[in-house]
Amino acid sequence: MNTNVKGHIVSVFGNMVTAEISGRVVKNSVGYCLRRDGVRLLCEVIRLRGNLSDLQVFEETRGLRIGDEVDFHEDMLSVTLGPGLLGQVYDGLQNPLPQVAEKAGYFLEPGVSIFPLDVERRWEWTPAVEPGNTVFAGDSLGSVPEGIFEHPVMAPFTWSGEFTVESIAGKGAYTIEEEIATLIDADDRKREVRMHQKWPVKRALRVARRRLMPTDPLVTRIRIIDSMYPVARGGTYCIPGPFGAGKTVLQQITSRNAEIDVVILTACGERAGEVVDTIREFPHLEDPRTGRSLMERTIIVCNTSAMPVAARDASVYTGVTLAEYYRQAGLHVLLLADSTSRWAQAMREISGRLEEIPGEEAFPAYLESRIAAFYERAGLIRLRDGRRASVTIGGTVSPAGGNFDEPVTQATLKVVGAFHGLSRERSDARRYPAIAPLDSWSKYAGVIEADKVERARSLLQRGDEVRQMMTVVGEEGTTVHDFTLMLKSEFFDASYLQQNAFDPVDGATSRERQQFVFDKILEVIDLNFEFEDKEEARNTMIKIGNLFRDWNYAPWDPNVRPSRTPEPSSGQTPDRHEKLKNPLEPHPQIRGSVNTGQENEPEGKKDGQVQPNSKDRGDFLTILRGIDKFIENKGREAKREDEIPGDKHSSHLLQKAKSITADARPRSRRTLSGRGPEEEEHKAPKTDDEG
Repeated sequence: MNTNVKGHIVSVFGNMVTAEISGRVVKNSVGYCLRRDGVRLLCEVIRLRGNLSDLQVFEETRGLRIGDEVDFHEDMLSVTLGPGLLGQVYDGLQNPLPQVAEKAGYFLEPGVSIFPLDVERRWEWTPAVEPGNTVFAGDSLGSVPEGIFEHPVMAPFTWSGEFTVESIAGKGAYTIEEEIATLIDADDRKREVRMHQKWPVKRALRVARRRLMPTDPLVTRIRIIDSMYPVARGGTYCIPGPFGAGKTVLQQITSRNAEIDVVILTACGERAGEVVDTIREFPHLEDPRTGRSLMERTIIVCNTSAMPVAARDASVYTGVTLAEYYRQAGLHVLLLADSTSRWAQAMREISGRLEEIPGEEAFPAYLESRIAAFYERAGLIRLRDGRRASVTIGGTVSPAGGNFDEPVTQATLKVVGAFHGLSRERSDARRYPAIAPLDSWSKYAGVIEADKVERARSLLQRGDEVRQMMTVVGEEGTTVHDFTLMLKSEFFDASYLQQNAFDPVDGATSRERQQFVFDKILEVIDLNFEFEDKEEARNTMIKIGNLFRDWNYAPWDPNVRPSRTPEPSSGQTPDRHEKLKNPLEPHPQIRGSVNTGQENEPEGKKDGQVQPNSKDRGDFLTILRGIDKFIENKGREAKREDEIPGDKHSSHLLQKAKSITADARPRSRRTLSGRGPEEEEHKAPKTDDEG
């Protein structure tokens, strides 16, 4: 490291500073602009032109003057890796914000820098190697407990070649600054190992045996994602959508319920209000699988839109580097970046100050390559010890006006494996998640078979065609068959794709429940209803829709499985669903990995089995029998209120709707009761004057 190269400022333009240098300076290395009051402002070399160096400063440049000194280093912008990262809230430069607030108060002062890890905390160290063993970069030398995981202390990633363990610290409590091992390289040089190490944020961290193709679905417990447009572990996906369509909420729900080990939230240029809400809520959220605080396996990296654009650019790389580190530890990591559009806007601003040739909409010409390089750091790998670990990246895009043809969205679509496009129409209609089912797509396999997904998507497509036709010709010009097709697509959308994120049961649907309910949905869709008129079709689909919506709020019984139907005997009809005598045994849990199933959930909280007011939610098996009876009779016997539990309320609403009479206002559509305006006028009750 060379710390003797000096320079002096010749120009200041926003957060970009140009300095004249007289020695050797490396691109992407860091430096410090020295204000005359002694404050050191961290910066990065982004361009070299002869003896001139262009620097992006990560803080406000107010106070810098022409002639101020710049101190250059050969180190690249790096993050500190080690135990103690989980549960922290950092800025884009890995400064722990709670400690910064204690030191500087509510208003951040320039030049404040705090070491990201606690150097006084003692960790219970357990060695995993012995003197004389051979290790390589990234191999575990021992471990310390960090929350619910066993955090491996690995040989520094920057080292190369083969090393021999000369000494290893015994079991006990140590700080991260204490030496825990001494290794000898091929040149007989001794190298000390501590619990923490550094890695440059703009270099991909992938010390592994090989990279694998993502195949296993990442279960988010969001039905429209897991069933229709899945995400794979180690894959990539994007969530573009207009402002206010629910991108941030969708990411927070995913981080809470996804079957993943570690979650890293990167708030890149978000509004301060959203960032504050996230910081306030997450420490109080309960992990649905462990019963402990969700922050114990979460890292938040935040840079609000009020912070300098250079820091916004750094926050994205800081977040993905931390994700790669925990992947090297053998864990499955989910990185959520919100929003990559503001990251691209930061690149556009920096490019403009560098006077580079602009591309489309003034974004830099290298926009696509930067976005591709970011998403390519995701992946599933096999470590040297045979374990599999992954980083899954999900980024939101905020196109102006919801225009998906703008450069950032199009550049993202070229590299991601799944596209969850949010719709303004669905969000305005309160159909959440507001993912447009006809615009979204995925290249990954999900929890539902591909042929079943295609059948459901085909139904949605045909139902949308009928709906568009009805806007032109009206309901009167639509056949009963087409009208039924449209009602089936609405039934599938309302009963399965839409989900109440604030309900403890409906907010998170397990893989097994999704598979079970989806098959039952297809049974209803495949029924050949022989409706005599549209009124009968509407009433029947309303009833089965209410049944399924009530079913969504009923706690899941994991022991209910479709059983083989035995031959009827003694004239009795066998029950198509029964409880297994021996419930499935949970997989054994080992420290160091959060299981991806429901085994870790606290007793009485497995997917909402025991919830407040559970007695008012109905019984899963009872509603299931009502649905089976509906399917068996094709809805014919469902007209009677005593046949299907929970149907009294729906019938009351229907009778109330039918009792509404027409008024003198013009109507272009059918009324709430299903009759046209002319029919309503004919059926209006006569007054006493009319005799």
